[in-house]
Amino acid sequence: MCDGKKIVDLRSLISDHADFPKKGILFHDFAPILKDPQALSYVIDEFSNLYDMNNVDVIVGIESRGFILGTAMAVRHQKGFTMIRKAGKTPGRTIKTSYELEYGSSTIEMRCDALDKGQRVLLCDDLLATGGTMKAAADLVNSMGSIISGMAFIIELTDLNGRNTIGDYNIHSLVKY
Repeated sequence: MCDGKKIVDLRSLISDHADFPKKGILFHDFAPILKDPQALSYVIDEFSNLYDMNNVDVIVGIESRGFILGTAMAVRHQKGFTMIRKAGKTPGRTIKTSYELEYGSSTIEMRCDALDKGQRVLLCDDLLATGGTMKAAADLVNSMGSIISGMAFIIELTDLNGRNTIGDYNIHSLVKY
């Protein structure tokens, strides 16, 4: 315990699933953290300490697990929240970008009116692997004239060098493998 706050061992709560979503992939699942209110609160506290929320206007979550983390951060700090979704799931006018994953390719989109020019954005997702998804998300945010204040991840797979793919942003992850 430090300063009266209990430290939570997040790594002990993350469950591993071999060969998911396809053979050869080891999936680190943060779902058990969601089941533990103390652990979830700890995650939000940690990100709140890592980012100056006075420099964030809106939180952006990436489908689907980034929605959970991003919404919790938005509620905690009374910020707006918006979504970046898989292609074809967003009504209205959208902007899209395609990218490569460690096990395939994908396209993500967001509404054209989701962000305003100059808004400062904190991007949230559960996992940083190759960086393809977050790089694509950053491209969408930047194309709208918004400013990326940071990128928050619960888990980072360091051997996949996702930070190099994303570029020079304020990136934090709480558990590294």
